[in-house]
Amino acid sequence: MKYLNKMKTAAVTAAVVLASLAFLYFGTAGFLDIGISDKLNQRESVTNKKIYIIGIDDKTLEEYGPVNTWSREIPAKLLTALNGADGARPAVIGFDVIYSEEADREADEYFARVCGEAGNVVAAMSFSFKEQPEQGADGRIVYNPYHVDHVIEPYDSLKDEVMCGFANTFVDTDGYVRQAMAYLDYEGERAYSLSSQVYKVYQESRGEEAVFPAVYGRNNRFYFTYSGKAGGYSVVSMADVLDGTVDPAIFRDAVVLVGAYAVGMQDAYMPAIAHNGQMYGVEIHANIIEALLEGKTQLPVSPLFYALAAALLCGIFYVCSEKMRMLYATVLLALLTVLELVFAKVMYGNGWIVPTILLPICLLVIWLAQMVRRYLAEIMRRRRVLNVFKQYVAPQVVDKISKDKDFELVIGGENRHIAVLFVDIRGFTTMSESLKPEEVVEILNEYLGLTTQAIFDNGGTLDKFVGDATMAVFNAPFDLDDYIFRAVATAWDMQAGADRIAEKFSKRYGKSVSFGIGVNCGNAVVGNIGCDFRMDYTAIGDTVNTAARLESNAKPGQILISRDVYEAVKDRVVVTPIGEIPLKGKSNGVFVYQVDSVRSTKFRIGGR
Repeated sequence: MKYLNKMKTAAVTAAVVLASLAFLYFGTAGFLDIGISDKLNQRESVTNKKIYIIGIDDKTLEEYGPVNTWSREIPAKLLTALNGADGARPAVIGFDVIYSEEADREADEYFARVCGEAGNVVAAMSFSFKEQPEQGADGRIVYNPYHVDHVIEPYDSLKDEVMCGFANTFVDTDGYVRQAMAYLDYEGERAYSLSSQVYKVYQESRGEEAVFPAVYGRNNRFYFTYSGKAGGYSVVSMADVLDGTVDPAIFRDAVVLVGAYAVGMQDAYMPAIAHNGQMYGVEIHANIIEALLEGKTQLPVSPLFYALAAALLCGIFYVCSEKMRMLYATVLLALLTVLELVFAKVMYGNGWIVPTILLPICLLVIWLAQMVRRYLAEIMRRRRVLNVFKQYVAPQVVDKISKDKDFELVIGGENRHIAVLFVDIRGFTTMSESLKPEEVVEILNEYLGLTTQAIFDNGGTLDKFVGDATMAVFNAPFDLDDYIFRAVATAWDMQAGADRIAEKFSKRYGKSVSFGIGVNCGNAVVGNIGCDFRMDYTAIGDTVNTAARLESNAKPGQILISRDVYEAVKDRVVVTPIGEIPLKGKSNGVFVYQVDSVRSTKFRIGGR
C-alpha cells in the first residue's frame, strides 16, 4: 500500500510539473510569467552618465526636413562638431541610421572621408532573416529561423571607412523587447550588433577588454536589464548640436548614439521596463550598451534543471499537504510562493532568468487537488456516517444528521441523560429447538423488524441486537424532546405489534412468543466505543444495566418501568405498582411499575 502511495505521489508530481512546463513555455501563460519577471526585476536605475543620445527629433526635422532628403553633409557636419573641439572627442559615435544608398556622390564621399578621419564611428547595417531548412552537424535537416537572406549595408565608400554593427531589434513573441543579439557568424566572419560594436569600441578606447556575456540560441541572444525608461538618458537635439547651442565638450570620452527620436520615423518598440509605453530604438541600444558595461545580462536557467528541482519541491509539498491540515497547507503554499519570488529575484541578480510562476502554479494545482480530494473524502465520510446511522435510527433522523455540518464520527463519548429500552423475546429458545432453522430465522426477523420499526417511529436510536433481544436509546446522539415518554410509547407499540405477530405464527407453526420489556432513564456515557476500523455507537453505565435487569425480570407480555420513568410520564400512562424488586448486581432494590395502557403514541420523528 505504501508503495502504491509513493507511486501515486510521483505520478501526480510528474504530471503537474510537465503540464505546467507545457502550459508556461508553449502557451500564452509564458507571456504572463515573463511579464511578472519584468515587473519584479526591471527597475529604473541609470548609473552610467557617459552615454548620450543625439536625437533626430521633431525640431531637427522641422529645420532640415525629412531624413531621406538630407545631404550627407549634415551628418558630416555633426561629426566635425563632435570631434573638432580640442580634447572634447567622444570615445565612440554610433549611428542608428542606415546610410545604404548613394545620393550625392560628392557629399557621400565627403561624409565617408570625415568618418574615416574620425576613426570612432560605428555605422548601422541590417540583416534580413528568412527561415530555411539546413543540414545539421549530425546530418539531420533542421529549420533555421535566423538564416540571413540578405544584408543592408552602408554604401561602399562609407563601409570602407567605418566599423559596422547590425541594428536589428529582437522582439519577443509577446511584443516586448527584453533580449538582444550579441553577434552573428556570417560568411565566415563574426558580425557584431550595433550595441555590441559600440561597447567594444568604447572599451578599447579605455584600454579595457570587451567581455561579452554568455549567449544562447542560434542567434546568440542574451537577456538584459533596462537601466531607464523612455527619456532616462540625456537626449540632445541634433539641431542644437549643429547650430552650436550645445557645447560638444559635454560628450568628451562618452558614448554618443545618433538616431531617430520622433514618432514619424517609426523606430519605436515596447520595452520590458514599461509595458504601457514605447521607447525609441536608439534608447534601447543605449540600455543594451549599459547592460554590457555594468554586467546586467542574464541567461534562461536550464528547463531540465528547474523542472527537476520543481518536481522535488512539489513532491515534498504533496507529501506534507497530505499530512497537515489545509490551513497549514495554505500557509505553506503562500510561504513557498514568496520564497520562489525571492529566489527568482536573487537568481536574476546573479545572471539567471528563473520562471516566476511555474512553481507556484504547480504548488497551487497540488493544493487544489488536495482540496478536491479532501472535499470528496468528506463527502464519503459523511456518507459512511449516514450509512452507519441508518442501521441505528429512522430515515428522518439520518436526514437531520446529514444536515448537521458539525457532526463528527469519532471514538469517545459524552455524558447524557437518556432513556434506555431493552426488549427480549420470551420462549424463543424453546421454540427454536422444535422448528427448522429457516423457520426460526423467519420468526426472529419478523419480531426484530417490529422492534426496529417501533423504535424508528418514535424517534429512538437502535443501539444493537443481542441474539433475540433489542436495545434502544432515546435522546442520543442528539437532543430529542419528550424522550422518556417516547421510550415508553415504543415499548407499548412493540407489545401491541407482538400480539398480532404471535397470532400469525400461532396459526402457521403452532408456536407463540411474546415480549418482555424494561425501560429506565438516567445519565449514561453515550458515543462510539471501539477503534478506528471498528466501532459501535452505544450507551454504557448503571442506567443501561438497570434497564437490562428490568427486561430480564419482565414476564411475557409485561412492560416494566423504573420509578424515574414513571415520575416523568405518570400523567400519560396507566400503571400497576409492582413494588421494589431486587436486581442482579445491585445492592438495593428498584421500585418498578407495570405499564397497563398508554395514551396516543403518535410523534413527529426527530422531535420536529
